[in-house]
Amino acid sequence: MSSHVLENFLKENLEDLKGKGLYNEIDTLESANGPVIKINGKELINLSSNNYLGLATDKRLIEACNEATKTYGVGAGAVRTINGTLKVHIELEEKLAKFKHTEAAIAYQSGFNCNMAAISAVMDKNDAILSDELNHASIIDGCRLSKAKIIRFNHSDMDDLRAKAKEATESGLYNKVMVITDGVFSMDGDIAKLPEIVKIAEEFDLITYVDDAHGSGVLGKGAGTVKHFGLSDKVDFQIGTLSKAIGVVGGYVAGKQDLIDWLKVRSRPFLFSTSLTPGAAAACIEAIDILSNSTELQEKLWENADYLKQGLKDIGFDIGNSETPITPVIIGDEVKTQKFSKRLNEEGVYAKSIVFPTVPRGTGRVRNMPTAAHTKEMLDQAISTYKKVGKELGII
Repeated sequence: MSSHVLENFLKENLEDLKGKGLYNEIDTLESANGPVIKINGKELINLSSNNYLGLATDKRLIEACNEATKTYGVGAGAVRTINGTLKVHIELEEKLAKFKHTEAAIAYQSGFNCNMAAISAVMDKNDAILSDELNHASIIDGCRLSKAKIIRFNHSDMDDLRAKAKEATESGLYNKVMVITDGVFSMDGDIAKLPEIVKIAEEFDLITYVDDAHGSGVLGKGAGTVKHFGLSDKVDFQIGTLSKAIGVVGGYVAGKQDLIDWLKVRSRPFLFSTSLTPGAAAACIEAIDILSNSTELQEKLWENADYLKQGLKDIGFDIGNSETPITPVIIGDEVKTQKFSKRLNEEGVYAKSIVFPTVPRGTGRVRNMPTAAHTKEMLDQAISTYKKVGKELGII
């Protein structure tokens, strides 16, 4: 018999979330996650995917995945440290290091795993971490796992960071101090002030850590935010995902050879999780090759992003201060945000609502993710739909 305590807890709290507009309905796709998707038999223009460059459905990646699967099988069969390291994994890591302009790289099963692995492998209870207040949940959880003292600094506030770096390093309480930031902040689309962060880090001898999940493949001619600012030799940890612009699944840490060697013997997700599938690794290699040899997809992505941003701004929506393709339409009230997203869906546009705890209370938004695969006609239709629904709900 199940526990009545658990049943009561779940029922009460689920109803509470639904009443506040904080309950997330999960939709099931009946198609590939491309520029147009099918849900419940209905085709919708898709503005909620992280598939920035359209590579998730690229025939070249599919072929690479299939060939590797035929050669190595559908699974690696073991953790990397036993006999789950295949030739295709080594090739992927070598490609990643070259792509990120670092000495070496290590691949993980997800970007979330990277932050859980890398932070706790280097930082401990005798250390401190300076963390931007809007850092991704995986960074927050990685910091907690390390047991280091977590010192939050105001979002992209360099005066606050400098003051807290000075206090932490001069206190004598910590063996090591690290500064962690997202490269691109996923909910607002703004870019971290990396040149200033690196300057502060050099002044106070901080370890530097950048999670570039939304910058890799998008900025720096594809190489990411760190390369965008010309700081590849100044950042100790470059974290990236293989599931967004790369279009597959997985994550990686790029940095000095000694760092990567250390992570291979001390990061728990590497030690205790089965390797990336051979097919996924091969598809990632193909994606990196494509990005290394052409900027065509990035250019198309930015062209589409600028077009959508301008269209939404012109009809009166608050799109925040995004500097990247991430385009939030900020509504505020959580219940109205959920209703707005639902009406867009009913009119043929899939743009998911984002509410607390993903963003602070009162800042609910519909986040739009234009990709290189969208056509102008698709974006025009989306903008027209936004205008109709926005006026209907009194948002514009």
